[in-house]
Amino acid sequence: MAEDLTERQKKWFASVQASLERDTGKTLSEWVAIAKTCPETGRRKQTEWLKAHHGLGVNRAAQVLHEAFPEALGWDDSDGLRAALWKDPASAAIFEKIEAVVQDFEGLVTGQRKGFSAWSRNFQFASVRPVKGGKARLGLCVAPDADVRLEPYRNEGWSERLKAAVTLASPDEVDATMVKLIKASWDAS
Repeated sequence: MAEDLTERQKKWFASVQASLERDTGKTLSEWVAIAKTCPETGRRKQTEWLKAHHGLGVNRAAQVLHEAFPEALGWDDSDGLRAALWKDPASAAIFEKIEAVVQDFEGLVTGQRKGFSAWSRNFQFASVRPVKGGKARLGLCVAPDADVRLEPYRNEGWSERLKAAVTLASPDEVDATMVKLIKASWDAS
């Protein structure tokens, strides 16, 4: 089974944690105590509260909240995040077809997030999220002109390395050409 984070991502998370006390003057345990006083209950509202009242950025707030409330779905709960994201059977079938394409790629790192599933080697090369109506939106690290079905990447909250995207309506649309595009995207990572 693939890991959840690339080496680069692991280093980045470690640096966020290591710099927290240095940059804020408070330890992680002190931030956890502050977070537990937050009057908000939803993760987004808690993050906004930490930012507005204590100046924490999104990444540091996420780390603090994960420590303060580990029962909430976090990045380390891949199975829970995946189950919550891929509830629609039609969208899930498209995701599973893409997952089958990438599963044997050497050095594959699977990253499950709240809003999308991602695959990386050195860098993220593909992401997919469910779309209403039983569809899925796939982002790739290839030029939009690589296939007529591709559109230029919009800011969808994935990786800035993804240059093109396509909305897939069925697993059959993950055809031989799409498999080649996915492989080319992996090659670019």
